[in-house]
This record gives sequence, C-alpha cells and structure tokens, in this order.
Amino acid sequence: MKETNLTDRGLIRLLPATYHKPPVLRGLMDSDDEADILAEIEGLTSVRLSAEAGRNPHFDPRELAWYRRKSDLRVYGNTHVNAAFTYTRKGGNRFNTENRGAWYCAWDVQVSIAEVAFHRTRELEFAGTFEDEARYVEIRADFIGQFDDMRDEVDHEALHPDPNVGYKAGQSLAEDLRRGGSRGLIYPSVRAPEGNCLVCFDPNAIQNVTPGAKWDLKWQGTPSYTIENVA
Repeated sequence: MKETNLTDRGLIRLLPATYHKPPVLRGLMDSDDEADILAEIEGLTSVRLSAEAGRNPHFDPRELAWYRRKSDLRVYGNTHVNAAFTYTRKGGNRFNTENRGAWYCAWDVQVSIAEVAFHRTRELEFAGTFEDEARYVEIRADFIGQFDDMRDEVDHEALHPDPNVGYKAGQSLAEDLRRGGSRGLIYPSVRAPEGNCLVCFDPNAIQNVTPGAKWDLKWQGTPSYTIENVA
C-alpha cells in the first residue's frame, strides 16, 4: 500500500445538527464551579467524558484532543473529535470496530452527504418507513502529514459495498495499519465512486476544526432523498 503526504485543508465531516448545539443548561449556571459540577454529573453517563477521564479500556486519555478544563481557552472542535473516537455504532463501521471510533471525512461535501445518507437510508429501511428529514452541519478540519493510501486498490475487499463483507475486511485492515503506526487511510468513496474519503485513526492528527455550512436531507416516501443548503 502506498503512502501519501497531505497538506490539505477543510476536509468535511458531517455531523447531525442535534449533536452540534451548545449546552442547553449553560444559561442556568452562575459560575464555572457550577459548570464543573454539572460536567461531573454528566461524566457519569457520557462515554466521551469517561474516556477523557481515563475510564475507557480502549483509550489512553493522552490520545484524545486536549483542552483546559478550568480556563476560558477551549479549542473549538475538541469535543467533536473525542466523540468521534469514543461513540461507536454497534458492529463498527468500515474502518473501525465498535470498541474504538474514527474520524471519517471527505474532500467534497457531496461525497460526505452520500456517505451519511446511505447510513440514514439504511436505518429508515430497517424502520420500515422512508419519511424523514435531518439537518447536518459541516465540521471542517486540516490534515498535514503522511497517510496510507488505497485509492489504487479499488478491488480490495474492504471496499465491498455490502457492509457484511466490506466492514469485516476493512476493520481488519485498519487494525493492522493502526498497530503499525498509521495516522489514517485515504480511500475511494464506496457511496460516491467519483470521490475520495479519509479515515483518521489518530485524534491528534485532526487540526484546526471549524464549523461550515448546514444541509437538510429529506426522504418523502422512497429511498431517494433531496438535499438543500441551509443559509
């Protein structure tokens, strides 16, 4: 497998807007001390906060994005980065197991939309209805450094469109790469064949996280969906 040096800015990850809201109880707190108490209570059930506190056997907390808890200097995006690695789907995804997540993103927003829409459409099929709408927010990040690259291996089993086939092979490949020190993998998008994606294995390789545009996806009775950019 070849390696590629990236100096690329603004790769796009799409996050459901419900996960992008500011803390709803912040307006009820009178001081940082009260905020710390609330954070401690939240930490009893939050997978992300448990990992940050060193209570996740699959993570050394030093791997996660770091921030100062008792100062005003909090870097935007750190919670999004840590959540991507600590919250996982049962069975995992193409290049991560259910024990450890990863940061998936793409160079083109339409590729990111195709990827998240596939998963949501699949969930709607399981639910037996194709009536739904969802808003997604772009989370952009920069990547600089050396990454593994399988764009010339389009027939690799890890890229099989059936998750029952592709995910098993992809997770095995990712584990081997990560154990070998890989920061991440560039691969051709399975859901948007003309595009490319990046899965990042190392939280500290994700730089300069910023919010971007908003997109509404709507399903109206069929697996097909419409896309609308939200001003």
